[in-house]
Amino acid sequence: MLAIAILAAGKGTRMKSNLPKVLHPLAGKSLIDRVLSSTQGLSPSRRLIVVGHQANLVEDSLKNHQDLDFVLQRPQNGTGHAIQQLIPKLKGFKGELLVLNGDVPLLREETLSSLLKFHKGSNASVTFLSANLSSPTGYGRVFTDKSGLVKKIIEEKDCTNEQKKNKLINAGIYCFNWQQLLDVLNLLSNKNSQHEIYLTDTISLLKKALHFQVDNPFEIKGINDRFQLSECEHYIQEKLKSLWMRKGVSFVDPISCSLSEDSSFGTDVIVEPQTHFRGKCDIGNGCHLGPGSVITNSTLAENVLAIQSYINEAEIGTNTSIGPFAHIRPESNISKNSKIGNFVEIKKSFIGEGTKINHLSYVGDSDLGKNINIGAGTITANFDGKNKHRTIIDDHSKTGANSVLVAPIKIGAHVTIGAGSTVCKDIPDKSLVVERSKAIIRTKID
Repeated sequence: MLAIAILAAGKGTRMKSNLPKVLHPLAGKSLIDRVLSSTQGLSPSRRLIVVGHQANLVEDSLKNHQDLDFVLQRPQNGTGHAIQQLIPKLKGFKGELLVLNGDVPLLREETLSSLLKFHKGSNASVTFLSANLSSPTGYGRVFTDKSGLVKKIIEEKDCTNEQKKNKLINAGIYCFNWQQLLDVLNLLSNKNSQHEIYLTDTISLLKKALHFQVDNPFEIKGINDRFQLSECEHYIQEKLKSLWMRKGVSFVDPISCSLSEDSSFGTDVIVEPQTHFRGKCDIGNGCHLGPGSVITNSTLAENVLAIQSYINEAEIGTNTSIGPFAHIRPESNISKNSKIGNFVEIKKSFIGEGTKINHLSYVGDSDLGKNINIGAGTITANFDGKNKHRTIIDDHSKTGANSVLVAPIKIGAHVTIGAGSTVCKDIPDKSLVVERSKAIIRTKID
């Protein structure tokens, strides 16, 4: 059996933030969400989150995970003290305890799986991840005997100058035999420079301690401040963009763009500078996106052009042009061969095939048919002060410039609405509508 404990109780003082460190976003996901993602394929019987600072915020952020058990650590008196809080929760448990840190977000599931396999195959009391670093500052040092058994780990602040020359470091990721750990947990003390109870002190107390060296040291990089957060962001972005460029996506200026891991792209996609993809995006073949576009949780079919526009939770059809400076809001569906032009806002609307909304218009809560032309400045007035109402326009209709359609309203097919009209009632097919106040012209008297 496997239990997983994720340490997420710390304040993260060096982040200089009111937000708990583990909730800071990295490529669109919180640090702790990333750690949890790395455990999904390990089939644990228990997943425990040790919380402390702003515990309610951390718990609320993870409420979509149904299998988590939260354990309060108060006060936060070190990593060993955190694991001591698990003793009541794991009463009667017999198996392995995998200890992870909520601020080490780049660990791969494959690495953890290899650690578990090595640990079980070696019949060790504890196996932890290690790395050889050219600059090991900040990490505890690992000391082994000639046979490779780990004798002790010394935290850097407790190391002598000679001990600090050791470049083999402890990554803080452990796999324990829980029953053997339980025998020594209460023997730990806080007699060190930090006056904290260190989990590393269990290493010298356990019968057989081993380390498992990671291939890529960046995987074990912890985040303590904003600079380290930006380093990890850059690392993820480089990997993602390299992956998609090898699959046929062109980034004109990769450094200025950002992706989410849940984004996917077809071939021959061109991404201009300052274009960003957030959440789950599905981008079809031949799309040309940017410069300056932000696309969030949206699906774009083939050959979509989106220039300097925001597309959020929408579906865009084949051969459709968006922007510049368009805003496509959630629950919008733009059909193929359509055009949404500059300074147009679409919200919660269906736009039919071949329909053009070229400039300066707002279309909200509407259903538009095929081959409609929406004139400049047309507004669907959908809100009456209490409720939102829908506007329906059938195929081949036209609205003149500065038209206002007051919902709820239905405009038939092949209707022409004169410029400047305010339409408040349903209009039948094949009609001409002109709704204007009578012009009053007075001759100026000198």
